[in-house]
Amino acid sequence: MATTRFFRSGNDSSDESSSDEEELYSDEEVEDVEDSDDDDDDDDDSGEDSDSDSEGGKGRGANAFLLDASDSEADSDEDTTAKVKSAKDKRFDELESTINTIENARKINDWGSVSTDFDKLNRQAEKLRQGSTMPKPYIKAVADLEDFMNEAISMQKVSLKKMNATSARGLNAVKQRIRKITKEYQSQIDAYRADKEAYMESDEEVVAPRPTKVRIEESAAVGGAEDDDEGFSTVIGKGGRAIQYTPEGIFKQLRTIMESRGKKNTDRTEQIKVMEKLSEIADTPYQKIRVLLTIVSTRFDLGSGTATYMPLDHWKAAEKELASLFSILEKNKEYIVIESAEEWEDDDKPPTLGEGDKYIKVPGSIVSYIERLDDELTRSLQAIDPHTSEYIDRLGDEGALYNIIFLGQLYYENLRKDESLDIPQESLNRLIMRRLEHIYFKPSQVIKILEENSWKDIPETIDSVISARAKTPEPADALSVLCGYLFSNDDGIIRARAMLCEIYFLALHDDYYRARDMMLMSHLQETINSFDVQSQILFNRTLVQVGLCAFRKGLIYDAQNTLQEICGSGRQKELLAQGVMIQRYSQVTPEQERIEKQRQLPFHMHINLELLECVYLTCSMLLEIPLLAQTGSSPDIKKRVISKTYRRMLEYHERQIFTGPPENTRDHVMQASKTLAAGEWKKAIEFIHDIKIWELMPQSESIKTMLAKQIQEEGVRTFLFTYAPFYDTLALETLSGMFELEPHKISAIVSKMISHEELSAALDQVKQTVIFRKGVELSRLQSLALTLSDKTSALTESNERTLEQRTQGSANAFERQGGRGRGGGRGGGARGGRGGARTGGNPQRQAGGTQFTGGALGAAVRG
Repeated sequence: MATTRFFRSGNDSSDESSSDEEELYSDEEVEDVEDSDDDDDDDDDSGEDSDSDSEGGKGRGANAFLLDASDSEADSDEDTTAKVKSAKDKRFDELESTINTIENARKINDWGSVSTDFDKLNRQAEKLRQGSTMPKPYIKAVADLEDFMNEAISMQKVSLKKMNATSARGLNAVKQRIRKITKEYQSQIDAYRADKEAYMESDEEVVAPRPTKVRIEESAAVGGAEDDDEGFSTVIGKGGRAIQYTPEGIFKQLRTIMESRGKKNTDRTEQIKVMEKLSEIADTPYQKIRVLLTIVSTRFDLGSGTATYMPLDHWKAAEKELASLFSILEKNKEYIVIESAEEWEDDDKPPTLGEGDKYIKVPGSIVSYIERLDDELTRSLQAIDPHTSEYIDRLGDEGALYNIIFLGQLYYENLRKDESLDIPQESLNRLIMRRLEHIYFKPSQVIKILEENSWKDIPETIDSVISARAKTPEPADALSVLCGYLFSNDDGIIRARAMLCEIYFLALHDDYYRARDMMLMSHLQETINSFDVQSQILFNRTLVQVGLCAFRKGLIYDAQNTLQEICGSGRQKELLAQGVMIQRYSQVTPEQERIEKQRQLPFHMHINLELLECVYLTCSMLLEIPLLAQTGSSPDIKKRVISKTYRRMLEYHERQIFTGPPENTRDHVMQASKTLAAGEWKKAIEFIHDIKIWELMPQSESIKTMLAKQIQEEGVRTFLFTYAPFYDTLALETLSGMFELEPHKISAIVSKMISHEELSAALDQVKQTVIFRKGVELSRLQSLALTLSDKTSALTESNERTLEQRTQGSANAFERQGGRGRGGGRGGGARGGRGGARTGGNPQRQAGGTQFTGGALGAAVRG
């Protein structure tokens, strides 16, 4: 084979014939490659056809030389037919195959499959479209599917609820798509329905054009679609051309923009620019309303991400557009925007008032727009550093937002006057709740300014039914009126939130008893766990504010009892939504962390956590120090803990070998606790007054005076509990001089302690002395016996728990119960009359009340 190439140089004819064959084969190969490239764009069915053709070609090989001339000629005709089959023919075959699949799915009412295959059919038909003309098999399939769908809907009106969920969703999807398609190709569908046979027969004339022509026609069709701008209907100008807009094409442009929302690679900023131009050329109220509703919706898409918020300039633009929308609706009262309105389908002409119609209804939800505007402001405040001037500037937009909410309330009040519109009460309730959420935590002076500004731009002829116009509205009255309206017109979560807002406002303005009574009568503490997270956060904030109000009133016990649930948990930040607690071994997913950050309140709504801790620890000190003195001097009294958090801090502070001067709020309270327990009440007052955080409270001087008085009174109680075993009688005048209180105040304190059976003594009012009664003191042996009994009981229970764990609970319950009986369990007969249950493992009690952590109070007693 290698030597034959030397003979080719002498044979010119062979060279010419071989070159001709090479050109022939090369042209056929190019054609095959082009066909294969077109086939790659099609679905799997076309791929199978091409594979079968290629296999047919490979099957001949060398045997083709042995065939007869007639056979080879016939086979060559078949091969030529297979090769000439164009991409368009294959696409027509795929289109017909998909139509058959849809018909089969229709027979079994499988609307889920119909919906999927119908989407595939639309994509296939788009490739075969020539300009504005769709393939006739596609038109026939759409028309038949619409007729079948209408028939199915009419037949299944009674049993539609029993339809499978997937089929129901598929039916609704097909219904929506067919509505758009029939509107676009209405003329072709009407032509088909007028004479089906004639319409389909006319299709025979244009079947299977040459492959090259198909490619040219497709490219021309695409180019025509790009160039067909109609002067104003393209979102982005092709080739940098200037686009002109006319009022007649506004609705088509808006529909194009609405259909492109949510799709990938959509330039929302460019769409907003287009709609801004449309709003400038809109000349009728209906056009202006439609453009404003669309542009506000598109602006909200800019902040649809989870980690971003709406840009500031777009937020302010949306706020101004909503204000202009309310202005247009006020001037043209025949137009109303409600959610239940049907969408107007005709883009060529606007709707008009018919006979007997009072309004032209435009679909839209103003409540949702206002709520989204409010949420975007909150998200931006969450993301901005609160210690910068940017936060202050952004917070200034709250006044404009409050005016928008107020305008929305007036608008829905006006709509609800006409009962024929059937406006839901919930829409008005949601707006009033949003209004409450912006004022319930503010001082009265700020609320008054907001209310006055909201009425400035309202015409004198307009008034609110709920909160009437007033020249100098009282903030408390305005808030009470709004809350009262929600109490009577809502019975769900909005009613509960309105009640919490009013309680918070009353507590913030030192009306403690009304706030407490409303909190108790609401019974929200029983059902709050079933509410949403935001309502639980509001409940926690209200509870804290009621506790702070009680503290400002000097009600120490009520304040500590109210703050115990929040402050005693050690999770104040998390419960009040003022920060995310970072735990060492937490298993928090990124999604959970993102949700937690979204719940955080803006900085201007925060309650000062340092002030909250200071109030809680101070109240706990005033209650715990006398209790520790009482339990230390009376071994038989059942031990009781008021604040575990305070106890842990006190024990930690007592264990410190060296304690320097107090540096923070907690150190000041702990040092004050030690000095108060030692009877040095003046030093305790100094430590408490040195806390700088009191300056943040209103009327801080009165707060300090109240605390000094409370420390004096609790100092008297601590002294009497500690030193009662060492006195037989004690003159009230002596106590009055020690604690610088009036004798009648000392007498009142002692009388209260005696009546509550806290002090075993009697008050001699003639001699103005306190006569102490000596109880039966336990001997050393009795004290050791009680200690041994407690330790034995604790050891027995520990052994039983260990045995139960090892035997996996297989021990006999009767034996376990008997074991406890033999161990002389808690509160047994041996100690039945000695103060009830006792906790095991108590350290040895010492005479004289030295039980208090071996520190301050013990030193005071021994002193």
